[in-house]
Amino acid sequence: MMGGLDRNTNTRSRDYLEGMLSDYVGGKSKGKPQKSTSARLVTALTCLQFAFAVYATFLLYYMSPSIDLRTKPDFTWATKIAQQWKQYIIPPHIIGHYQDSASLVRLAEIQPITPSEVCEHEKIDFEQKKSSDAQMIKLKTELYHEVLDFQSQNIGTETLAQLMAMKSKWDLKGPNRPKVTVILNHFKRKTLCAQLDTLLQQTLPFHHVWVLSFGSPNELSLKRIVDSYNDSRISFISSNYDFKYYGRFQMALQTEADLVYIVDDDMIPGKKMLQILSHVAGTEKYKNSNLGSIGRILPFRQKDFTFPSYRKFRSKEAGLYLPDPAYDITLDKIVQVDFLSSSWFLSAELIKTLFIETPFTFSTGEDLHLSYQLQKYRNAGSFVLPVDPKDKETWGDSEHRLAYVSETTVIFKDIVQVRDDQWWKALSTGYITQWAAMHPQKIDALFYAHSVDEVKALAPLLAKFRSTVGKKAYIAVSGGNFCPCEDAATALRWPKLVCNERRFKIFDLAVGALSDISNSEVVVLQGVYASMKGLIKIHNPSVVIAVADIDPNVKKTLKMATETNGNGTTLVLLPRSSVSKVLWMADLRTTALPNWNRMRISVNIITQNRVHSLTRLLKSLNDAYYLGDEVPISFNMDSKVDEATIRLVSSFEWPHGPKTLKRRIIQGGLIRAVSESWYPSSDDDFGLLLEDDIEVSPYYYLWIKYALLAYHYDPQVSLPELSSISLYTPRIVEVVKERPKWNPTVFFKNIHPNTPYFHQLPCSWGAVFFPKQWREFYVYMNMRFTEDAKKNPVQIPKSRTNGWQASWKKFLIDMMYLRGYVSLYPNFPNQASFSTNHMEPGAHISAKDNVVNHDKSDFEVPLLKEDFRNFLPGGKLPPASRLPSLNLFNMPVSLKGLKAAGAKLGQDVIGCNNATEIVMVDHQTGLPARCARF
Repeated sequence: MMGGLDRNTNTRSRDYLEGMLSDYVGGKSKGKPQKSTSARLVTALTCLQFAFAVYATFLLYYMSPSIDLRTKPDFTWATKIAQQWKQYIIPPHIIGHYQDSASLVRLAEIQPITPSEVCEHEKIDFEQKKSSDAQMIKLKTELYHEVLDFQSQNIGTETLAQLMAMKSKWDLKGPNRPKVTVILNHFKRKTLCAQLDTLLQQTLPFHHVWVLSFGSPNELSLKRIVDSYNDSRISFISSNYDFKYYGRFQMALQTEADLVYIVDDDMIPGKKMLQILSHVAGTEKYKNSNLGSIGRILPFRQKDFTFPSYRKFRSKEAGLYLPDPAYDITLDKIVQVDFLSSSWFLSAELIKTLFIETPFTFSTGEDLHLSYQLQKYRNAGSFVLPVDPKDKETWGDSEHRLAYVSETTVIFKDIVQVRDDQWWKALSTGYITQWAAMHPQKIDALFYAHSVDEVKALAPLLAKFRSTVGKKAYIAVSGGNFCPCEDAATALRWPKLVCNERRFKIFDLAVGALSDISNSEVVVLQGVYASMKGLIKIHNPSVVIAVADIDPNVKKTLKMATETNGNGTTLVLLPRSSVSKVLWMADLRTTALPNWNRMRISVNIITQNRVHSLTRLLKSLNDAYYLGDEVPISFNMDSKVDEATIRLVSSFEWPHGPKTLKRRIIQGGLIRAVSESWYPSSDDDFGLLLEDDIEVSPYYYLWIKYALLAYHYDPQVSLPELSSISLYTPRIVEVVKERPKWNPTVFFKNIHPNTPYFHQLPCSWGAVFFPKQWREFYVYMNMRFTEDAKKNPVQIPKSRTNGWQASWKKFLIDMMYLRGYVSLYPNFPNQASFSTNHMEPGAHISAKDNVVNHDKSDFEVPLLKEDFRNFLPGGKLPPASRLPSLNLFNMPVSLKGLKAAGAKLGQDVIGCNNATEIVMVDHQTGLPARCARF
């Protein structure tokens, strides 16, 4: 009976279903044969399958990738249709009969799900980790206060209340409310519900929340959680591929929001965080910033000049983790850190910066790479916000214990090594860490080489700097295919290990690695500029040194990097052939080096009709070393200049600077030809005066430059008495009637046989004159010039210069004697000099009115043909205070004694106290201004 009853019931059900379907989809079937029971069942199931196929089509369409992630589709209309069809097509008892069939209807998916049904939560059944190491607590606390004190004094730090009182561009309660996209990245942790709950309760509502699941084994459960909230602002984005740490930042590039808040799965922000972060991000001070709740300050340098691992145990120099509950370090003021961890709040525009350079590794370190790139390319800092300790809703990490639930990247030895390598790479390519900001360095030279050949060319000078006591010099190389660090180390004869040491010596900028993937030089130049700018700011080199023939674009980049910092660093570009000739550069004071390019030395030739002499002079000038400097040359010709001379000077090519030709209309004579051959255009304009019977040494320019940097451009040297630098060493005492022979090498043997010296006698056979004293000389000669020497009011006792006529040098001697000026002279074996006088017939030599017989051997000296540095005391110019000084008659007299002699003579253009005062002038005009004590 039961079986029959069952069959009868089924038969009635089938009949009922067939009849309903006939009426609903096929109409009445009168006049047609009645279908079999099985055929009617198949028809019903076919119609049911068609209905759900339509439903599935709509569902797939709205879940396709073309749909905007920022909106969540509403499927309720399709659900209602399906439910109505179910009601009319299948009675409840039919559904009950076929509910075990998977091919029928998955009603569970149609039923709404609530968060309470699907949410899971992390189990936290332990206390926050606390350190009991008193020494470590002391060290960490000390370092934190050092950092905070430094930042308070230099950039200013604010409490949370002060931050919220600052004016912000975002009106959190008005029309100018910021749009914030929150990105949550999840893998295994059970914190999604806790994060969504607190985000939904924020005092500043979010614009969108994107929940990311990349390669997560919990993808289905994460999706069910997102669906359960049924909020169109919350979207779920997944992929079978694990994009790891950078994927969330890649997704952030797609947002249309004003601000992005990227949050790790172990962070449960307080309910006021979006409001606080947005307000601070809208302030003028922090608008270009990366804001967060947890950060790290990277290691400080140790006493052995190396940097420890950031995980070194019991080390103050290992840096800080902020805030650090383990050491009771909480933040009551905003703190700038080297990188943020676990959460990042910044403008959507700044996110792009993360991808300017290829990361050191994709396996970890996106947090450091972001802060590094932001500072390097956007000058944007990373800051950890303070909290209100009494209000957890202001905390960005309201449950810090979550960070200790599972193993994280920082505790595995191999990952620690990778991260150590990463932060060291950042620091050595220009990342200004808190240590670098707090401890600005000062080095003498930073070399840059774009190729291994350039490393080899610069090697001698780098070695000299590094071997000189008290000097510091490092080298930066382009890296990659251009100049691998290991190859550079080999060229410098350094062990390759220097490329991996955490010690400043060689910096691999790795910009050459970009050459394989780009045909544009822009990425390389951008990398060189950004890295060198940072390195210059960290190390404050007096000079950046590179070869003169470096790639022109790289040259411009280096120039920009040195000029941008504004710290006085000078770019020095040396011809490769000159590098070994300027090893004395390492002996200059750090304060003098930045003035390397400041001086402008011009060559001024006085010529008329000695074309063979002029040809010899020009050849010697062309053979000299000029260090890549611009050196203008001028030819000053009197009216009686001959044709051969004019042709020679007109055709002469001068590769070191502009050439100027000047010719007088009326014959002026030697006194005018010389004195009017040059006039300074600035206080850095120096004039070398050469008559055409002079010949110079290849090293003459190096001597001038070295002496100017050591004695004139060193701020630590005060030598106002120095008015010129001689190239020539005299062999006789010129101003004494008998003109006795004189040998400075013998004279100064008790000091040093080759010491340079100061002499009150100016040199007319090759000398560089200083601009201030030359202006002064112009005014003086104008006030004292007479054609008759006997009418000159200045008569220096026992000096044969009193009778000189038509001599510009006589007036310069008078002025120098009266005011205590001196010239610097070289002193080398056999009076070898940087210039020599060939004593050829001219205005004075062999002149009809010249009764003095000139022995050529008394004037013609050998030219230096080798590096003069080897002859100097200790291989370098002595300090100015140790240089001996001579009066006009080659007698030792102190600089003060020279002034006393001039004052005693009392024959200057204005009267002063003959015992204690000399004339002082306005050095801009050369006019006498007042008397001053000496």
